[in-house]
Formats: sequence, C-alpha cells, structure tokens
Amino acid sequence: MQKNTPTNADLISRSLSAVWHPCSQMKQYETFPLMPIARGQGVWLHDYDGNKYLDAVSSWWVNLFGHSNPRINAAIRCQLEKLEHVMLAGFTHEPVIELSERLRELAPPGLGHCFYGSDGASATEIALKMSAHYWRNTGQPDKVQFISLQNSYHGETLGALSVTDVALFRDAYGMLIRQQATIASPDSRNAAEGETSETCALRCAEALETHLQQHHAQLAAFIIEPLVQGAAGMAMFHPIYLKLARQLCDKYDVHLIADEIAVGMGRTGTMFACEQGGIAPDFLLISKGITGGYLPLSIVMTTDKIYQAFYATETARGFLHSHSYTGNPLACRAALATLDIFEQDNVLAANRQKAAFLNSIAQPLRELPFVKNWRNTGMIWAFEVVSPHADFAQRCFQLGLQHELLLRPMGNTVYFMPPYVISDEEMHILLTRTKNIIETLT
Repeated sequence: MQKNTPTNADLISRSLSAVWHPCSQMKQYETFPLMPIARGQGVWLHDYDGNKYLDAVSSWWVNLFGHSNPRINAAIRCQLEKLEHVMLAGFTHEPVIELSERLRELAPPGLGHCFYGSDGASATEIALKMSAHYWRNTGQPDKVQFISLQNSYHGETLGALSVTDVALFRDAYGMLIRQQATIASPDSRNAAEGETSETCALRCAEALETHLQQHHAQLAAFIIEPLVQGAAGMAMFHPIYLKLARQLCDKYDVHLIADEIAVGMGRTGTMFACEQGGIAPDFLLISKGITGGYLPLSIVMTTDKIYQAFYATETARGFLHSHSYTGNPLACRAALATLDIFEQDNVLAANRQKAAFLNSIAQPLRELPFVKNWRNTGMIWAFEVVSPHADFAQRCFQLGLQHELLLRPMGNTVYFMPPYVISDEEMHILLTRTKNIIETLT
C-alpha cells in the first residue's frame, strides 16, 4: 500500500516530537515554525507543500555547486559500488590518497600532510591538540595557550569553544572550558574616524605584537578566520593583517592556524583566503564546502616540520587523535568531484564575474537609508539594517520565506553567501526581494 505524501504540517509535528534541533530554543518553534525540505535543485529548496526558496546562505555555508549536483551525485554513486568505508588507522584507500595529493598541490606552499576529521569543530580540535603536542615533543611543554580574535568563532566542541568569542556559547559552557585570550579584531567596521581598513588592520597588528611579546613563552598558536569572521556578522578585514600576523608568529615562535572552514574553497575569491595575504599558515583547516555540501568531512593540513616532530618509535610521541569515519571514501570522492568542478569550469574566474554582476545591480539596495556598512569579499556580501524591531532577524527570516528567499540574518546583519551556480536572473530575484523585505521591516 502506497503511503500518502507527507505535508509540511505532518513533518513539523513529527520532527518536534523526536528531533532535538541544533543551536535552537525548541520552544520558539511553537511560533517560529520549522521548514520541512523535500528536495533541492540548484539554488532552490522545495518543501512538501510545493513552495520553493532560494538558498541565499548555501545551507549553513556548505553548498558550492547547487543541490543535487549531477556530477557530485555520479561520483558518490560510483564510489558506493566500490567501498563505502574502511577505518584509516592501519588502512588506506585511493580516494583519501588522491584527495590529499590534490590538496597539497592547491594549498599554500609547504602544507604537505593531511589529517582527516568529520566536521569543522573537529578540525579546530585537531589543530589545537597538534600544536600543543608539537611544542611538548620539541621540549617546550609550557606552550599550551592560544589566542584568537575578538568575536571569533571556531566551533562548539570544548576545545573549539575555548578559542570562540561568542558570548552566548561562552556564558553557557564557560565552566567546562579553559578560556583563552582574545585580541582586537581588524574588522573594518571598527575603523576609527579617519582610518581606512588597512590602517585599522595595522593598528590591530600592533596589538597582536604587544600580546605576543608578553606571552609568547606560553603561547602555542594564534588561530584566525582569514579575511572574514563569519559568526561575527561577516566581519571583513584587510589582507595586510594576515601578512603581519604571519611575520609576528614567526618572530615570536608561535604557530599560525588558518581556520578556512567557512572561507576556503573559493568563497573569498581565491581558493584559500590566505593566498590574498601571500602567506602559508602552519595549519590550514578545511571543511564545509570541500564536499560541495554533500557529506561531513574536515581536513587539517600542516607542514613537514610539524609532521616530523611526531615521527618516532614511541607511541606517546605520535598524534593521539581519531574519528570513526576519518577519511570516509564517499566523502573523499565527493570532495574530489568538487575539485574537478573547480578545475573544469574555471570556477574562480566565473565567480569574479558573478560577484561583479551582483555588485553592479545592488545599488538600489545599497542606497536604502537604513542599510549600513555594505561590504563584499568574493562570494560573500553583508550589510547592517537599522530597524526598530528587536526581533529583526526572525522577522526577516519569516518574511524572506514569504518572498521565496532563505535568508538567515545574524542580529541586524543580513548576508548573502549563495551557491556558486546562482544565475544572473536569480541574483536579480535575491536583490529585488531582499530590498522589498528590508523596506517592509524599516
């Protein structure tokens, strides 16, 4: 007997009784309903009642080449017929080897070793542990502290939370973590009167040096989201800060961890954001878009110098960290298909044209009197809205759905981070309808 096709209402009721949704106050779903999604195609998500929504946030910043991408689908199907999974401790397989080799060619120079995890927070945990363990293995066991930027976000596991400066998370779980120090962010919105984004970055680099001078003997690493701090409301800063941070970390013998979980894979206009500062970090963290938004996977890339510090006879000198699904073949194959699309479609050049086009048609939205701090880096756009509504983010989200847009503001910051396959027509839809929403809410 064929089952009836479920409706949005059916699935909302079932989900609320059985699923504990992430980063949510479940009670709010009584008046702020869940959105059941039946399928996706390109930049569009479709619900069970026949409605569609333009995915302007790439489903939490992961989807690069559209939902149900035929090339990624085919790659996963092919791999599924060969090998779905094998543990990576004591075993290996072709997809993880090929992916590691290709990333070595794409990444900034010197990052020749890949360690695999399951998600972005896992990558942060791996890098923090690997950095501190390196210093112990090289005879400097006191170097166990870390620094990050104000308003930084690096994940929600306990180690990642220790370098995350989001008050909501820090206040809820501060009793469980060893809180690390933060330093001034080069966020261009914080530029003093008369400062440019570059001089703001230079001033913040001086604050970084002051901290390193005082604490370098205890510091293992400085972790940073290059160019764009996502959870800080898409805070964007000048690439000179990356160059100076690299120089200062070298000067004071502190590792530099580049968290490119959200900003890597072409999102800022180059394959990796670090390239725009002309630097190579000691650790490069990759996740989210690496599989095109299909499967969980994260990678920590590091240097031969760090790798060799663990290469020894004693097990205790080895890096003692693992995940059951480390280097999963299906996820690696999806990542390889993603890299193939970058190469075959000349994606970075195409994205530059898309970004230029969106900027060229954005003037009516930018000129609204209540739109402030319009900014753009690569395929990321953001602006603040001056609104009388304390619950602006929820109102904007709900009104967006009525206009067939999936927007997910952070406070009063509205941002676009669409899949790279968005068309000119779809960019017009995104900007025109967002303008209508903002005018309604202000």
